[in-house]
Amino acid sequence: MRPDDWHLTEDVDDFLARAGDFLRSRPALHTTPLTTTEKLRTLGTEAYKADAPVFGSLERAGEVRAVFYRRTRHGPLSLTPVTPADADALAARLAGLGLVLPVVSAAHDTATAFAEAWQRHTGATSTLSTRIRLYRLGTLTAPEPVPAGRGRRVGEQDREQLFRWHREFAADVGEDVTIDADTWADTRFGDKHYTFWETPDGTPVSMAGMTSLIGGMVRVDPVYTPARLRGRGYAGAVTVEVSRAALAAGAKEVALYADPANSTSNALYRRIGYVPLTEWAVYDLAR
Repeated sequence: MRPDDWHLTEDVDDFLARAGDFLRSRPALHTTPLTTTEKLRTLGTEAYKADAPVFGSLERAGEVRAVFYRRTRHGPLSLTPVTPADADALAARLAGLGLVLPVVSAAHDTATAFAEAWQRHTGATSTLSTRIRLYRLGTLTAPEPVPAGRGRRVGEQDREQLFRWHREFAADVGEDVTIDADTWADTRFGDKHYTFWETPDGTPVSMAGMTSLIGGMVRVDPVYTPARLRGRGYAGAVTVEVSRAALAAGAKEVALYADPANSTSNALYRRIGYVPLTEWAVYDLAR
């Protein structure tokens, strides 16, 4: 496969004009590139002048077959599913440009193929660092029994609670991020819509977020219950609540990610109607 089959650009509008239909063709599978490019489009690449993003689309016979993006010059490469030959062509193209890639994130087979190709073209070694399972919603089914209480949209008065729970969530999943009033808008959490599950006396006990509707898709992210409150059905109740809200907003596809090593959360998502779509992998790349 020819490396020049990949069209590269730093212009998100140019990228979406070429690849937007492709991304919207499988919105659950393409959940992260859809939300990331929408955020960049909304912010404008002026916000990233010192560290411009890079986008690419694999084009043959006037048709887009795959895409990649890197939000910043030193950030991870994210790639939609491709064949090993196409992964090799992309690795050759990017290596020829002198790019340094710290991480590749993609469906497992694609991530593995790219990491191996990157090693061939650059001498970099690779280490599998993270596995993620991507789900899409089938038939939504509320778990029984539903815990006492109700879902409530998070408001301005809940900001400190929201910040605190996100700090706890980030610590649980190993994310190194500062979350407070000054940094909130720049985190991956700041542009989402949140719901609390609260007990009958109005005490919040769990939360779930969801993205805005984009390309017919909404992603549920994150879902969090403080450790002391787990095992009471709150996470299932709040996940059903935001999933219903996504469908009511017009979503044709509702997606979410889960750690495949967490048997509790995976069993919960399956029980309420989420179906595994693909296994995701993240490789650390180093020279």
